[in-house]
Amino acid sequence: MVVSDAIVRKAISDEPAFQVDGKFDQSRYAMVLSSQTPALTPVEFQNRIRQSMQEELVPNGIRQSDFVTDKEFARLVKLLFETRDVTLVAVPAPVADAAAAEVNDSQVKAWYDSHANDFKQGESVTLEYVEVDGNALPAATAQAVDDAALRKRYEAEKSRFMSTEQRLASHILVTVAADADAATRKAAEQKAAALATQAKAAGGDFAALAKANSQDPGSKDAGGDLGWVEKGVMAKPFDDALFSMRSGEIRGPVLTDFGYHVLQLREIKPGQGKSFEEVRDELAREQADADGERAYNELAGRLVNEVLKNPTSLGPAAQSVGLQVQRVGPFSRATASGIATNPAVLRAAFSDTLVQDGTASDPIEMGPRHSVVIRVVQHTPEQAQPLAQVRDAVITAIRADRAAKAAEAAADAILARVAKGETLQAVAAAGKLQVGEIPGIPRGQPVPSPEINQAIFEAPRPAPGKVSTGKAMLPNGSYAVFAVTKVDDGDPAKIPEQNRVQLRQQVAEVQGAAAVESFVGALRKKFKVTRHEDRL
Repeated sequence: MVVSDAIVRKAISDEPAFQVDGKFDQSRYAMVLSSQTPALTPVEFQNRIRQSMQEELVPNGIRQSDFVTDKEFARLVKLLFETRDVTLVAVPAPVADAAAAEVNDSQVKAWYDSHANDFKQGESVTLEYVEVDGNALPAATAQAVDDAALRKRYEAEKSRFMSTEQRLASHILVTVAADADAATRKAAEQKAAALATQAKAAGGDFAALAKANSQDPGSKDAGGDLGWVEKGVMAKPFDDALFSMRSGEIRGPVLTDFGYHVLQLREIKPGQGKSFEEVRDELAREQADADGERAYNELAGRLVNEVLKNPTSLGPAAQSVGLQVQRVGPFSRATASGIATNPAVLRAAFSDTLVQDGTASDPIEMGPRHSVVIRVVQHTPEQAQPLAQVRDAVITAIRADRAAKAAEAAADAILARVAKGETLQAVAAAGKLQVGEIPGIPRGQPVPSPEINQAIFEAPRPAPGKVSTGKAMLPNGSYAVFAVTKVDDGDPAKIPEQNRVQLRQQVAEVQGAAAVESFVGALRKKFKVTRHEDRL
């Protein structure tokens, strides 16, 4: 897999982080790279971009090559934009009757025995922990940092504060394939040499020659203009030649992997440095931050060393480093609070190692300069709660079940009458139930509610002269009964052209993503893949 320098260069120039007013800015580029930890050189960053793009070549090729046929699109539009006319009746749940009905001891016992998992008390733990929070430690301020130390650091890292020399360059490229024969390569070299001669001649117009002859699509229309170039950005032969030229010089042919170049150096912008006074505050902040990081690491390291001496108790270790032992719990996985809400802490708290051994954990990172060491001091396994303790909850569950069944039975009774020939409107009128006519309900919309919409579109199409009925349970326990009276398919012709294009693109993207997933799945069947879940 090969990613050319031109593609890497375009990816970098198109990155918004490197742009000022929508255009690539060499100074911004250098500043962003130097601010990384550790700082990156342009070559290092280009290699990262190249590797990332190489890894994505095949998946992106699969993803972007998917398409939607006209028949597929018409079928999707027919389904996605389908609407249905519906008659809807609300069936209230007979909650009052269900709540008033008596629940005897045998029914309570039977329900409790058959729903034992509903009344279990979850596994719980109580933790003791020692917290190391670097943000709470005394830290040096920028004013407290010694100027002499800062000056020494400034001299040692002076290159950080130097803007890199930049050169304003143009080029003409005569491409030649890597596998070209000697005659072809010679012809390309001679053409580049002739162009160099024309450019150097009195009255030679380099930009016009580039527009007419260059085979670099990225710069041809701009007269070969490459903008301001920093050392290390271009291919090495190109780079070496450009940074050995004088301002105004034209040189060529220069051979790279892409072919023969004719170079024009239009201007040189020397690198400039910032004085110590200009960067003192920045250095002071960095020093204070480094001091804080060091203080945190030293304290956390001392705590770990002390814990290793006696891993079955955190008290002695905490006392030796001047920290406090704190407690949290008991809590279950569902009721975690305090530090236990951190996923890493929660996983460790219920891990077999800490639960069974009662020893202290390794430091668990909570955030930057923030970690805890925990130990399980009490563990209660999952267990059934006694019936006497959950009796009220059992009775509530029985009555809720009765109410749900009664509501469903009422809905089924209405559907049975419609199935025998009565209209839904007539049944509703006889039972003094609320009825509504809703035309043109769209698929997948929360109209009249998500539950009802899903049930309506799961119902079969009604036969000619018939209706298609169904029911849907609502979150409050009541039911809605409906009759689908008409179905209108989606029509591609009614969708604006711009929307059709967007929809086709979205469908192709979804299908492309599915194709990539299938491709990766096929690869995983061929190769052994080990997943370390604890590192994800």
